[in-house]
Amino acid sequence: MKKIIQEQRLFFHTNQTKSLPFRIKALKKLKSILQENETLLYEAIYIDFKKSAFDTYTNELGLLYKDIDEAIPRLKKWSRIKKVSTNWVNFPAKSYIVPEPFGNTLIIGAWNYPYQLSLAPAIAAIAAGNTIILKPSELPKNTSRALARIINENFNPNFFYVMEGGIEETTFLLNQKWDKIFFTGSVTVGKIVYEAAAKHLTPVTLELGGKSPAIVTADCNLKMTVKRLIWAKFLNAGQTCIAPDYVYVHKAIEAEFLKACQKEIEASHFSFENQNYVQIINEKNHKRLTELIDSNKIFFGGNHNIENRYIQPTLLNNITEEDAIMKEEIFGPILPVLSYMDLSDIIHKIKQRPKPLSCYVFTNDHPTKKKILNELSFGSGSINEAVMQISNSKLPFGGVGESGIGSYHGEHGFRTFSHYKSILEKPNWFELNLKYFPHSLKKLKIIKFLLKL
Repeated sequence: MKKIIQEQRLFFHTNQTKSLPFRIKALKKLKSILQENETLLYEAIYIDFKKSAFDTYTNELGLLYKDIDEAIPRLKKWSRIKKVSTNWVNFPAKSYIVPEPFGNTLIIGAWNYPYQLSLAPAIAAIAAGNTIILKPSELPKNTSRALARIINENFNPNFFYVMEGGIEETTFLLNQKWDKIFFTGSVTVGKIVYEAAAKHLTPVTLELGGKSPAIVTADCNLKMTVKRLIWAKFLNAGQTCIAPDYVYVHKAIEAEFLKACQKEIEASHFSFENQNYVQIINEKNHKRLTELIDSNKIFFGGNHNIENRYIQPTLLNNITEEDAIMKEEIFGPILPVLSYMDLSDIIHKIKQRPKPLSCYVFTNDHPTKKKILNELSFGSGSINEAVMQISNSKLPFGGVGESGIGSYHGEHGFRTFSHYKSILEKPNWFELNLKYFPHSLKKLKIIKFLLKL
């Protein structure tokens, strides 16, 4: 690996990755090999999760194809030198900003969407002109192996290479010098990545998580609210970083809301057989999740089977802030429902927690929407929808505070993997003598005047 990292550094210095044709060719090649190997990718993720081809395409591969298709025709525009105005104190001159790749990048992917969360940042890194070492999560071992196979068999390792492995290999990689690190995963590991990057002053993007709230007001469209909320929560068996973690529902509609949620879950027929549900990633997480389920507070569901790593979609009610399930990010198919009467009170409670990755508001009241958006800080969110903001590449995706640093998707991904170099260019035919010795009050007066223009 030391040799591959060194060769990537040497390859980047040849400037080949800075060429637009090179980047476009690489993006087209990536899409082509993904399409050619879809069957392999479907089989691998099914073994790891029992994730269906339908969900794998809609949640993962389809989003990657869309990223590539959007990047290729826009790459020339994104890479263009941007002219900016020049202040009078620098007259005569021109000023411009030049996007350039950082160089050698390390991308550490997450296990919950092992294709999308590994390759989406890689697409952005390729578009920006970097070399890439991709370290996919080792937990879904078959998808990790599939990614390594199709990337390493088709790309020059000097440019793009997948390194498999666990903690030992990740620790080795983090101890190396990088020009950019991109990490998707837990807050705990994010802190380790950030600390390792700080030793080399390496810029990082951290896509983390947290407890993302949903707020349901009394005046919402209850039927549509429940339909969208239940889909978003139990997609990927709740193993989605931007899934609604818990719900605050107005006391006036709490009972009706809970019944509607149960009805929607039953109508959705979440199961492996129906190919719209997946396994919990491993036994460790299965055990953690089942221990969060208070049997005295189950409104619906609660059944589980560790042999199949299955947990039934579960609704909990009569939940308080002191319950164990409110102390950590759930990351599974359990939805705690809390009631409220005063909107300001729950806004205050959410503010006491770390800033969430997402927030969802279901309301038809404009002042309520405005109040929540103005008073709560979070990475991204939706009004009368959940999770689907990730499908719009025009919206930057990322967290704030403990839920993450930086963002990506579309042009925002290109920017994340680029340094914007500022240039002031002057001709030699004229020079104002103001900054040179000897100094005088008259010169100072002129400088003060020019700085105001």
